[in-house]
Amino acid sequence: MAELTTFHYYPGHSTLHLLDARFKLVFMILISIASLSAGLAALGVLTFVYAALVLYIHLPLKPAFRELRYFFVLIFFIFMARALTTPGTPVFEFFIFSVSRQGLYQGVLVCWRLLLITLLGLFLVATTRSSEIRSAVEWFLTPIRFIPGKRVATMIGLIIRFIPLVFDQAKMTADAQKARGVELRKNPVYRLIKFTIPLIRRIFEDADKLVLAMEARCYNEDRTNIGLSSSRTDWLALLMVLCLAILITAL
Repeated sequence: MAELTTFHYYPGHSTLHLLDARFKLVFMILISIASLSAGLAALGVLTFVYAALVLYIHLPLKPAFRELRYFFVLIFFIFMARALTTPGTPVFEFFIFSVSRQGLYQGVLVCWRLLLITLLGLFLVATTRSSEIRSAVEWFLTPIRFIPGKRVATMIGLIIRFIPLVFDQAKMTADAQKARGVELRKNPVYRLIKFTIPLIRRIFEDADKLVLAMEARCYNEDRTNIGLSSSRTDWLALLMVLCLAILITAL
């Protein structure tokens, strides 16, 4: 059996767990938009808030960072692209390559923002059941006539449920490749192909099995969702998040 991944719901009784899923979606949107234009000081404040939340909800970050190792590779390439292409005062030069001070600054900003936004999504998934997220998305989309709210909410709920399964399949595929000595091959393209093709095939097979299971149970979009209700705590949390977003924008 594959091990559980970090990207799933962690049961708990913290205030963050008990907040209305609709409010948490609004929180994520507000903080994400504010983070896109945040400077170093604002990102430092956000990092401090995130660290407090990690300690508060007891979120295991070590396995999360291990599972995000490929995301960190992407962030590294983004950082290098910013450092090499942004004009400014050169800090390091090697043949035709030049790393500028402004490029390093912009690279740190962009990568820091992406990491914080990713952690924000992790907070949402770890403290909110997928059924609650589905109900919240449907609640927001129902008034919009030209968007099938129930269908979109079902798709988002399935995506959230599939994230841990994709990581499980990736781990099992990697273990199978190691058992066959594929990682001993020096050609990285060969290793990538031998890993990617079986992984994609297994993901599509699991998706087909899920579709058959839903059809066998006569699944349809007209089903009763979890009832969502707001409280005073939700509105107080909204006020705090608004103040935090304004502070981030002002710094």
